[in-house]
Amino acid sequence: MAAVKVLSGARVVLPTGVVENGRVIVEGARIAGSAPGSAERVDLSGHWVVPGFVDMHVHGGGGASFTNGTVEDVLKGIHTHRLHGTTTMVASTVTGEMDFLAQRAGLLSELVEQGDLAGIHFEGPFISPCRKGAHSEDLLRHPDPAEVRKLMDAARGTARMFTLATELPGGLDSVRLLAEHGVIAAIGHTDATYEQTVEAIDAGATVATHLYNAMPALGHRAPGPIAALLEDERITVELINDGTHLHPASLELAFHHKGADRVAFITDAMDAAGFGDGLYHLGPLEVEVKEGVARLVEGGSIAGSTLTLDRAFRRAVTVDGLSAEDAVRALCANPARLLGVYDRVGSLEPGKDADLVVLDEAFTLKGVMRRGEWIVAPPLG
Repeated sequence: MAAVKVLSGARVVLPTGVVENGRVIVEGARIAGSAPGSAERVDLSGHWVVPGFVDMHVHGGGGASFTNGTVEDVLKGIHTHRLHGTTTMVASTVTGEMDFLAQRAGLLSELVEQGDLAGIHFEGPFISPCRKGAHSEDLLRHPDPAEVRKLMDAARGTARMFTLATELPGGLDSVRLLAEHGVIAAIGHTDATYEQTVEAIDAGATVATHLYNAMPALGHRAPGPIAALLEDERITVELINDGTHLHPASLELAFHHKGADRVAFITDAMDAAGFGDGLYHLGPLEVEVKEGVARLVEGGSIAGSTLTLDRAFRRAVTVDGLSAEDAVRALCANPARLLGVYDRVGSLEPGKDADLVVLDEAFTLKGVMRRGEWIVAPPLG
């Protein structure tokens, strides 16, 4: 019989709200509904217990890249984010040659199959040169459905999301193809008009890749994609809540229009997350990280982030004024639902994986459990 632990005394964030002096019962790798009297008791008084974080857009961490690294590098990046509370994550690529991306998909799909990743997100090459951000313009291409299908096939059923500039030739057909196969079509790195964005949503797009970033600004006569993405209840918007990518008022605007059930906090993290300042590469492009902000050496564009989701959670509650329940929706439940894994992760409910994060009263990370095992053991007693 699997060992049983009862985590007690903490404020526990459940789908129904916050439970004071709550408890979470862990039996083996799962959350259980009851515990025998002989179960181990873990006193977490003075702490919060929330679900393990779910990151649907992350490129690397710990000095390792999901785009260029070996299997060992990818595992190092995964472990770095787990230390910061992300117990479920999708590996995001960046723009590259098609054959290279197909090869990366094969490598990453093996890690999905063995349970280390929740899927693959292709960010590029099917994006606008006008809004390329930290992507190599020479390698960009129109979203040809045949090439989208090639990457889907290379991922062997593990592709979860494609970011597309849907206004480009082939964009709408690619959205329809992805929707037919249950893969998220995300609108991002786009120069689309309001009307073109509405067309893409009607074709089946359901996510806005890092809303506000790498798209035209909101205008009063030409509202562009932001207005269309904010107003449509079919769209969930990604937000990078690091204090660099967004002004707090922009985050508040997104929550006001979307509601807490249609926002997903992401890191968009590159290699330097959890590692430090210095020179790095994002795909073929050189990036300098200075004081935690990643920018291209040539041109100065922001190049992903060095964010970890424990920092995003703490900022959401202590700076942005979100409730712990809404922060959990944005970091756990909403991305889990989008990725199709909410039956296993994203909330603290019996039968789900015992993935959880322990935070102190200041919302600083103190413990991480994944599938019933402590990755970061909390201070006890």
